[in-house]
Amino acid sequence: MAPRKVIITCAVTGSVHTPSMSPYLPVTPDQIAADAIAAAEAGASILHLHARDPRDGRPTADPDVYMQFLPRIKQATDAVINITTGGSSLMTLDQRLAAPLRAEPEMCSLNMGSMNFALFPMLDKSREWQHEWEPKLLEATRDTIFKNTFADMEGVLERLGKGCGTRFEFECYDVGHLYSLAHFRDRGLVSGPLFIQFVLGVLGGIGADPDNLVHMKRIADKLFGDSYQFSVLAAGRQQMPLISIAAAMGGNVRVGLEDSLYDGRQLAKSNADQVRRIRGILDGLSLEVATPTEARDMLALKGGDRVAF
Repeated sequence: MAPRKVIITCAVTGSVHTPSMSPYLPVTPDQIAADAIAAAEAGASILHLHARDPRDGRPTADPDVYMQFLPRIKQATDAVINITTGGSSLMTLDQRLAAPLRAEPEMCSLNMGSMNFALFPMLDKSREWQHEWEPKLLEATRDTIFKNTFADMEGVLERLGKGCGTRFEFECYDVGHLYSLAHFRDRGLVSGPLFIQFVLGVLGGIGADPDNLVHMKRIADKLFGDSYQFSVLAAGRQQMPLISIAAAMGGNVRVGLEDSLYDGRQLAKSNADQVRRIRGILDGLSLEVATPTEARDMLALKGGDRVAF
């Protein structure tokens, strides 16, 4: 029997953290491209990508900004490029889909339900803000719903999945999201192998602790049997402990400065730092890391030669 391979996803910049929180957060197209390429060279087989306004680092859905780094990453690495459809909870769905529909990537994230997505607790830490928009964006999440209705999700599956041949990283922030995904499976709108990302530790979703991880895995096993692969991301300081547990449980892992700004007790100086950290843990567990080609086979992706960038 061939040894199990672990897929490392790296979420390079996201829309959660702001430039004042870390000088190492990549925000310009040059920085995002360089950090993504270095993460792939360190062992990430999937790169999960958001874009930021190069003038001040705020999240942006502008396809023209994406196109300043997507072709460069594709040219420099064989990693699977995974573009967000979540963007930011303050964006409309049409804004969030603009870049994926232009790029037609192998993979996109898909959030599996509407929810509170609260970032405002990060205001509790005193800091000097570089930009006026940063505290305003965090405060806005106190009274914002991250909208992902069933109609929204059906539209994404139709326009990106059926229309572009894109497959999905199904982001499940709570147990109910697993049942929503099973609903789409039962209707024939999604099919295996499903790639389910258990998201733990976002305020508004399930908490980041081992009991909740085990529970999510148990329910996913009940709903999907052997027709899915699971991966785990955990927010903040729980990132490495919980993804290490996930790997030992038979899962895949996600790292990156979108999810945590730290490498151990210090700020991570790059996404590649976190990739190297989890690679060392996987090696200690006698687990092998999947190459991009192996990840494509595991997830039945269409291949990097069939994207539009």
